[in-house]
Amino acid sequence: MNWEQIAGNWKQFKGRVKQKWDTISDDDLLISAGEREHFAGLLRMRYGYAKDQAEKELDEFMRTLHL
Repeated sequence: MNWEQIAGNWKQFKGRVKQKWDTISDDDLLISAGEREHFAGLLRMRYGYAKDQAEKELDEFMRTLHL
């Protein structure tokens, strides 16, 4: 699975995102709309991740998903 598939099915994946990163609000999810760069920025802001760590977290999350 790639990020374009996640973004295209964002409504389907929002619950799993909230389950993994419970500090991310529903408004954050709505605004980011599955855009990877924006969501990575939210992870950096909410969790204090460095850019590389946020990207690593997103890559690991992608690997756990199945359409």
